[in-house]
Amino acid sequence: MARPKPWEVEDELWAVIEPLLPKVERRARYPGRKRHPDRLVFQGILFVLHTGMAWEHLPQELGFGSGMTCWRRLAEWTEAGVWPRLHQALLAKLRSADALDFSRAAVDGPHSGAKRGPKTGRSPVDRGRTGSKHHLITDATGIPLAVTLTGGNRNDVTQLIPLLQAVPPVRGKRGRPRRRPDAVLGDCGYDHDKYRRLVRALGVKPLIARRGTEHGSGLGTQRWVVERAFAHLHWFRRLRIRWEIRDDIHESFLTLGCALICWRRLSQPIRAVPLPQ
Repeated sequence: MARPKPWEVEDELWAVIEPLLPKVERRARYPGRKRHPDRLVFQGILFVLHTGMAWEHLPQELGFGSGMTCWRRLAEWTEAGVWPRLHQALLAKLRSADALDFSRAAVDGPHSGAKRGPKTGRSPVDRGRTGSKHHLITDATGIPLAVTLTGGNRNDVTQLIPLLQAVPPVRGKRGRPRRRPDAVLGDCGYDHDKYRRLVRALGVKPLIARRGTEHGSGLGTQRWVVERAFAHLHWFRRLRIRWEIRDDIHESFLTLGCALICWRRLSQPIRAVPLPQ
């Protein structure tokens, strides 16, 4: 039996996505060409996300529609807020399955190459080349909780509070939705007492490495999960380099990538590494 391609949508995943898509009624008078099926178009979007292929080169023989059709549908669903709601729904399923660990979170923000467009800037760590930054916060096991996009010239610490605030309220259990981790781990790039105070004001304990300390502060034994999450996220070739001029389209790909990681984790839960006493 042939192994399914990564852009082939399972029935279980489509059952989660389909109710989130906006309903488009066909006009009774002058209906025009019939709208290409949403499921096939979504697979075309996944094909571009996985392969990094240019929209205009999307093979017609795959049956996903033209590249322009897939791009327009992506923009339409982005405007409708489909991707954050999909990510939130899958996080709720993970929490319901006891596969989400809010005992701590980890943050990081590596540089990504970009040509032009909003939320780009000259990177101080990449020879001044224009680029963007992907800022990610994960739970204790490396599940993406939220992701943001900034210019390559933005300091990581400035995105610590926006990242914590970007985590959606996660349902899945009785009682109030969970939104804040108990603690947040960061490297010395987040070392600033002002932001430690702001993190504490949100009810979160900051565990951030100090500048000038010896290598091996102990945080690396827990922070590696966010680096692994970035490896999973950048496994999608479209996210390795930002080709989209529109920042909202690239952010849609980022959020969709996080949702797909959550979907994969639903069947492969991973235990968290315990905090040292």
